[in-house]
Amino acid sequence: MTHLQSLAAENRLKLDDIMGLFDHALLHPTLTDAQLRSELADLCPYRIATVCIKPHAVSLACEVLQGTQIGVGTVIGFPHGSPLPQVKAVEAERAFADGASEVDMVVNVGKVLGGDWGFVREDIRAVLDVARVHKGILKVIFETDYLTEDRDKIRLCEICSELKVDFVKTSTGFGFVKEAGGKYSYQGATDHDLRLMRSHSAADIGVKASGGVRSLEDVLRAIEIGVTRIGTSSTQHIYQEALKRFGGEPIQVAVPSTRADSGY
Repeated sequence: MTHLQSLAAENRLKLDDIMGLFDHALLHPTLTDAQLRSELADLCPYRIATVCIKPHAVSLACEVLQGTQIGVGTVIGFPHGSPLPQVKAVEAERAFADGASEVDMVVNVGKVLGGDWGFVREDIRAVLDVARVHKGILKVIFETDYLTEDRDKIRLCEICSELKVDFVKTSTGFGFVKEAGGKYSYQGATDHDLRLMRSHSAADIGVKASGGVRSLEDVLRAIEIGVTRIGTSSTQHIYQEALKRFGGEPIQVAVPSTRADSGY
């Protein structure tokens, strides 16, 4: 049982316990630098773990968030995981050089589905080696909506555990699957997948729920499962819900009425 699970079971969760889980996502392709700067400024008062921002804007995020406790993370091989391992390693190297402390890499989904586990292992290792040189954190994104067989998710958990990555993560938020009627949608972080990833990953590897986590109830349910990090673009909304439920210091910030949906 994680520390957060214990707090939840004893009804001792506090506002900071909730907010400290969050990687706030600013990843939508339409977000301009001006919008990113504005959203980053709005986040400064919040005690969240990181902002997960588009790779080109890592240095911008470091500039705006300077003096806060918010870390800067970015994505590697996003959103489809298709670049060669060597290219992902270069992406990671540049991200850390620009000031990121965490990177979230997407596995090569086609290689996973094809059972090319040797490639998948070396793909993850290529980014992990860079992260370790920079004392950074690596989260590995499975893109669970594309993985219809639990055995593939379990094998990924085993590989990530053997390599000793820092987190396994459900989704990019952009893994849209075509339904029978032609509409594209995604489920994101389902309870089933979170439980599976928690039970099949080493105890010292965190689980990040990402994709469709938009309410306090979503967060609390994830904590009960054993999740230790949350990817969301609904930080301010969840904060207001948690403030009402757990109490704490209100934050007086003007939240723009229109925001680009990150996919999270």
